[in-house]
Amino acid sequence: MTTPTETTFVQTLPLGSDPEMRRRFKVLEDDLQGNIRFGLLLEVLDKVAEETALNYVNRFHPQARVVTAAIDNVVVRHPADVNRDLVCQARINHVGRSSLEIGIRVDQPGEPANHVASCYFTMVARSGMGEDAVSVVLPPLEYQDETEKLRAHKAVARREEYRQQQALLSGPPSHEEYQMLAGLHNAQDAPGFQGLLAGRLVADSWERMYPEFENVPQKIFGGYLVRRAYEISSICSELVAPERSIIAAVNRINFFHPVRMGDKLHYTSRVVYTNGSYICVEANIERISRDRTSKALSNSCLFTFVNVDRDLVHRSVPEVYPTNYAEDARYLAAHRSYLALTEHSRNII
Repeated sequence: MTTPTETTFVQTLPLGSDPEMRRRFKVLEDDLQGNIRFGLLLEVLDKVAEETALNYVNRFHPQARVVTAAIDNVVVRHPADVNRDLVCQARINHVGRSSLEIGIRVDQPGEPANHVASCYFTMVARSGMGEDAVSVVLPPLEYQDETEKLRAHKAVARREEYRQQQALLSGPPSHEEYQMLAGLHNAQDAPGFQGLLAGRLVADSWERMYPEFENVPQKIFGGYLVRRAYEISSICSELVAPERSIIAAVNRINFFHPVRMGDKLHYTSRVVYTNGSYICVEANIERISRDRTSKALSNSCLFTFVNVDRDLVHRSVPEVYPTNYAEDARYLAAHRSYLALTEHSRNII
């Protein structure tokens, strides 16, 4: 049997020594803290998770492949310095019947050392193509010490917590949540109300998928889709942030349907919730087939941004006001996700 340590995979981005890569990862030419293209880093992390999972899966199923099912809790601990190398260290925490949870830690070694972020990817092992594709059964890991056992336990707990959160979303609001939503609606009836209405805080974009984006045969690389969704969401967050909006966390990204070459994609990002200096943006990717005979939701994402000044000091953002049932539901879902995130990760950026 294989231990989690034996599944370790490391990739280094030599930003400190490669000026071309460093320029590609910059947001601006200015000398700013946290001046790094986080969407591009997300794309790299998705590839790191894929390689880590594939190295394990192919030991038992040489022809199998892996696909991303979800990205959960990418928490930014400290802003990254674009002038220093980034080290992405991945390891499999838990193996289910055909799924794997990959934990990735992003660091910048040196003096002082900088722990940038931690994140979790759920990958699924598949074999075959098209309608004949099936999930493959994987052997479990062997846990040799308490740390490995604890990571596996947390992986299972995260999955169960997500199931509970999804069940909660279909339930009615609590008394406190109802009062919160009622207060937001009542405020809009006040004379001279000038608050930000959620329905006006939307950004969208269209794109065609070409062969250059192919990852597995006829399928588009999920990391690219995540990067594009993030970039549009970052722009959308600036509809609320009066200063500088940077990423604090990726609450959750779900992969529902594969995107194929020739598909037309519609990206829609909405500011759905704010709290203090934090901004929650929901992003959906809808795929439309080349022949326009099928349409489906490919991905759903929830990002948390924070409004900061040049020195990364938090600055409050305006309240966002939902006006209808759909916006209430998005506001409440983001509110619950934000509370869960801050409860488990108190030292987010």
